[in-house]
Amino acid sequence: MSDMCNIFLFGKKYEVPSNLTIMKAMEYAGYQLVRGCGCRNGFCGACATIYRIAGDRELKACLACQTKVEEGMYIATLPFFPLVKPVYDIEKVSPTQAIMMQLFPEIYSCIGCNACTKSCTQSLNVMQYIAYAQRGDFKKCAEESFDCVMCGVCSSRCPAGISHPQVAMLARRLNGKYLEPSCEHLNRRVTEINEGTFDKLIEDLMGKPIAEIKELYNNREIEK
Repeated sequence: MSDMCNIFLFGKKYEVPSNLTIMKAMEYAGYQLVRGCGCRNGFCGACATIYRIAGDRELKACLACQTKVEEGMYIATLPFFPLVKPVYDIEKVSPTQAIMMQLFPEIYSCIGCNACTKSCTQSLNVMQYIAYAQRGDFKKCAEESFDCVMCGVCSSRCPAGISHPQVAMLARRLNGKYLEPSCEHLNRRVTEINEGTFDKLIEDLMGKPIAEIKELYNNREIEK
């Protein structure tokens, strides 16, 4: 048995092995994580967590799947943060600075406090990619935000109320749709999917047991 440590989940004390991640510690304590989390049949980034250590006033943010428990850790999860999500048709917008001003005017209220960057669970330079979005440099914004998992922790700490992940998502969509060179291989594959070329293959896969699907995935041919 591993060394044990005491943690608090939503205010209740539990003794758990000290080598577990927060997510596994929650399951060890009896919580069933069946929705939301990417590695639990949901979306990656949905296990955003806030915590503090007993005796330490600092409130920290992390992803529960990649952070180990510590003695005296007080934990609460943020399964969803209410991000502002304006509706737009990517076919009807253009990659200009005006679209950011129209859909996300709050980014121009950024006070440069850098709380978003400091709280990012992926250690991204969030304030920098927002600066790129302000200038309409969607290519750089897309590159800087590429590893965002949409957990929303950055937005939870923002005094200007910016929905950073949604801003980044728009930048990546604009970059992929209008700025990056067209990928003929991808276009051809999308056409094949729409024409039903892979319908039989998908049906066969859906009928296989999970163990066989995992084996196929682990031994698949990876295009170089």
